[in-house]
Amino acid sequence: MPTASMRRAVRESVSGLPREFWWLWTSTLVNRLGGFVATFMALYLTLERGYSATYAGLVAALHGLGGVVSSLGAGVMTDRLGRRPTMLIAQLSTALSVAVLGFMTHPVAIAAVAFVVGMASNASRPAVQAMMADIVRPEDRVRAFALNYWAINLGFAFSSMGAGFIAEYSYRAGFVGEAVMTLVCAVLVFIKLPESRPTQGPKDTASAAEPAVGLGAVFRDGRFMSVVGLSFLISLIFQQGYVALPVAMGSDGFTSADFGVAIAVNGILIVALQIPVTRYIEHRDPQRLLIISALLAGYGFGLTAFAGSLGVYALTVCVWTLAEIVNSPTQMSLVVRLSPVHGRGRYQGMYTMSWAVAALAAPLLAGQVIDRFGAGWLWAGCAAVGTLAALGYWLLMRGLPTEEAVTAADEAVVGDGVAVGSGVAVDEVTAGGGVAAGPGVAAASGVAAASEVAVASGEVVVKGQGVVGAGVSEPDVARGVVAG
Repeated sequence: MPTASMRRAVRESVSGLPREFWWLWTSTLVNRLGGFVATFMALYLTLERGYSATYAGLVAALHGLGGVVSSLGAGVMTDRLGRRPTMLIAQLSTALSVAVLGFMTHPVAIAAVAFVVGMASNASRPAVQAMMADIVRPEDRVRAFALNYWAINLGFAFSSMGAGFIAEYSYRAGFVGEAVMTLVCAVLVFIKLPESRPTQGPKDTASAAEPAVGLGAVFRDGRFMSVVGLSFLISLIFQQGYVALPVAMGSDGFTSADFGVAIAVNGILIVALQIPVTRYIEHRDPQRLLIISALLAGYGFGLTAFAGSLGVYALTVCVWTLAEIVNSPTQMSLVVRLSPVHGRGRYQGMYTMSWAVAALAAPLLAGQVIDRFGAGWLWAGCAAVGTLAALGYWLLMRGLPTEEAVTAADEAVVGDGVAVGSGVAVDEVTAGGGVAAGPGVAAASGVAAASEVAVASGEVVVKGQGVVGAGVSEPDVARGVVAG
């Protein structure tokens, strides 16, 4: 590709997004660069502390359970307290608990603090995702979620390499380093990100007509809960790359280094292809994209049953990684489309919980299937689940509100001079840049400023590659932690 064309493609990929989005993107990247606990907890417990693999699996399960517990509570905090306070509380709590974990020696204390770390680290995700929905125009959300997911994987790639060297020197230094990087994220949020929670307008405005959103309303939202169920199925499939795949490769005589090579294809492809693929799919039919991604995920893992060489294993990783690249931003955008403006935190919390529960369930289900029936049946099951998810997306997306309707609903929240961002009314928005020209609050199509992800859609996701077992939470696709 000529240099000029490449520059134009990059410019088009990153243009039009508000400044607050890029500060949130930066905080995500910094946070992932500091990732250590999820990646090396199992090795720390078994090699450094001398505990059994069973105990390491228990700690990982408690870490994941903490994420499940905090998902809904963090969603409620996001709507009641605001996006910014929730992120600050979560990040400060994460920094403190991670630092404390590095100095714990008693097994009960380690397990208890690991549970707290899981709660704290997962609590920021609903707020980040809701903030991103607040500040980015509906037509740009797929691109924004994709860029955030790209930052997650880029940070994970570098942190995995750096954490390996740090672990050779001192595991405790890794814990302290992650705490420091998380504090940097909190500082960025405090200094650079205004509150973005949409403010209820006067009683005669359109926003006042929107009913109050409680957790009960989320559970009664059949279409959205169907998305949560489909998200659970998709995440069950993706989890097998870090739970069942290394087990299957090991039983076929491959080494841990061989698995590392195969799974590295996943990170390399996401970093290389996430942005160009997103440019291609950004304005295409989300129903078709979700159906295709579900089938690619299911049958990508299904093809693993026929793998007999490292090259074929790597090829199957290519197939389901493409599914991950397409599914994550598309599904995150779908979640936002189905979420009421003033209930985004609760809706994002429920969505985040689907990934956290899958991260707990996947190792248990995979282990049972492999032990009882063999890995071949597990891969066939992945294909079946992918087919079921594709059918579910086809049924779900019929009659879905259009992006234009979502845009109109967002604009109704701020259309009558309602305060946005940190409580400043928007006077006017520049036609191209999406930045408020009046009092200086960033906006997106009249929507409040600020951003997650994953993920994860897709965040999405704690990434901790290389050790198999009881899983961790994340819409950025949990990278499996600890073998039981």
